[in-house]
Amino acid sequence: MTTSIPDSDIKQLQSALTEFAQQRDWEQFHSPKNLVMALSGEVGELTEIFQWLTPAQSQQLSAEKKQHVSEEIADVMMYLLRLADKCDIDVMQACQQKMQQNATKYPIDKCYGSAKKYNELD
Repeated sequence: MTTSIPDSDIKQLQSALTEFAQQRDWEQFHSPKNLVMALSGEVGELTEIFQWLTPAQSQQLSAEKKQHVSEEIADVMMYLLRLADKCDIDVMQACQQKMQQNATKYPIDKCYGSAKKYNELD
């Protein structure tokens, strides 16, 4: 994949999140370990929304549930961006590299329409 995606919005959001934490003296709590634990908790909250839904129900959320999903996705994204910032990882670059790796692992002609893992493809 050769598409270049500008990352200025991501960096601006990371800066805003850093400022938010600094204003509240929360930097002391934002170690990578703590951020991963917080991220895991937020992913759990997102998972809980969908836990007992059928696949069809998960695609037809009420406005209230959709708002809840939106809030949990935001929490996940913000913790993930804080973690990347603390670990000095360029999120956009990491995503582009991973997409290139996935394109190699999952060639279209071998994986089209299949949910098999790369090591199970013929």
